[in-house]
Amino acid sequence: MQGDNRATSRLERIMGTEGLARLERAHVMVLGLGGVGSNCVEALARGGVGTLTIVDHDRVELSNINRQAIAFRSTIGKQKTVVTQGMIKDINPTARVIALDEFLFADHVDAFFEQHGTGVDYVIDAIDTISTKLALAQYADAHGMTFISSMGAANKLRPDCFTFADIYDTVNCPMCRIVRKEARKRGIAHIPVIYSSEHPVKVPTAEGATRRDRSDLGTASFVPPIMGQMIAGEVLCHLAGIQR
Repeated sequence: MQGDNRATSRLERIMGTEGLARLERAHVMVLGLGGVGSNCVEALARGGVGTLTIVDHDRVELSNINRQAIAFRSTIGKQKTVVTQGMIKDINPTARVIALDEFLFADHVDAFFEQHGTGVDYVIDAIDTISTKLALAQYADAHGMTFISSMGAANKLRPDCFTFADIYDTVNCPMCRIVRKEARKRGIAHIPVIYSSEHPVKVPTAEGATRRDRSDLGTASFVPPIMGQMIAGEVLCHLAGIQR
């Protein structure tokens, strides 16, 4: 973070001057600003990433407060991209923020990256829609894009079960199962993901609820944020040139 070395002095001690400079030059795109995405963006901003493209079309809702970094009583009803941009600038005023208030559909992925993908060093998929996840993964696989996709955080309680893997090496995750099956059909060779190997907590469907209501899904306040922070850690170390 140029202009105030104290803000990143502790990070510089462990990543080095050149590592910090690489982060300041980096451009990261985060798709989806929910529980995973918003917390990931916060950590990326605190980590000194120089340019962030953030993408979401939702507004903050009351139900978001239990897990999203941008969700407060004061932000309910506001556009997530606007609130997130304000958070980034409050952390690092010199950061460049490209805020795209749009919903990314699966059939628009190619056109989206033709328009917005130039110069992006790392793409983070924190979107819930499986069809779009698959389209993103297929695009990344075909174009050699540095990419990671978050899998399901619903009905999970054990953060110690989170791990990074290829989609074809995942277990016990309902979303991973669907994505694996569809990825094979599409001939996608690899999808780097973060997922939980924990068996999901069984939640009964509310009486009278439709399938669209997804009343059988619950979310712990700490699970999506930890997933988002883990993604940020992976991305920051990669961009700073720190090997596992």
